[in-house]
Amino acid sequence: MQSSNPVLNRSSAFAPGHGQAYPGAAPYGQPGPQGYGGSGMPPQYQGAPAASRPMTMDDVIVRTAATLGVVTVVAAIAWKTIPDTIVTPVFFAGMLAALAIGLVLSFARRVNPALVMVYAAAEGVFLGIGSKFIANWVGDPGIIVQAVLATMVTAGLTLATYKYFAIKVTPKFTRMVIIGTMGFAGVVVINLLLSLFGVQTGIGGFGAMGLIFAAIGAGLAVFNLILDFDMIEQGVRQGAPQNEAWRAAFGLTVTLVWLYWNILRILAILRGGD
Repeated sequence: MQSSNPVLNRSSAFAPGHGQAYPGAAPYGQPGPQGYGGSGMPPQYQGAPAASRPMTMDDVIVRTAATLGVVTVVAAIAWKTIPDTIVTPVFFAGMLAALAIGLVLSFARRVNPALVMVYAAAEGVFLGIGSKFIANWVGDPGIIVQAVLATMVTAGLTLATYKYFAIKVTPKFTRMVIIGTMGFAGVVVINLLLSLFGVQTGIGGFGAMGLIFAAIGAGLAVFNLILDFDMIEQGVRQGAPQNEAWRAAFGLTVTLVWLYWNILRILAILRGGD
């Protein structure tokens, strides 16, 4: 079973039956040949070099926190330092750089941690300038805090729902999310190309069409989070290499940034311009 997030699809370590790279590794949270390990890993891997042991949930959490931290810091710097005279070209440069690096990372067989951080920095530039524009349009910088909190709450509730209700990610559900995500991305690209020729569809604007499209984007982001949680859990359970935690962190960052941006747009549209 595969996630619609291409980041997590690329590595066979996240595919059922392909991640058991370590002899004797038991499913995550279950005893191995020598009993339980304190970290959920087989005892023989505790204290082993990072490159030679299986990935853990803690690995994913730490690396995701680091990646999102870079996004946040760079976004704040971009907000404060980018002059208004070059906002538009820098905004598009950050967006295109994040897209290009994201594609490279998505199809790489081995994720480069340094490149993940460069991607996070590019996303930070894009989000910092974009968030400032929306805050100025609304006339209240506080909307950024609201969007961040809403994103955190939404992600937390999604994870809780996934765990508490033991959601099963079926092939049919996965296909539906993949098709929806690809369709959404296709519309975004077409809309961007049309805007370059002066054609405005309203999809990227702050009207009714923009609200509907942002709501669809936020919903798809939530569904992608469910797929990502499932694939990360499978990777841990099947003993994916520790370095794959960077791939998981990158995948989560992509989805969380997408979720934040659409929530911010929804809040801005509902508030209206200043």
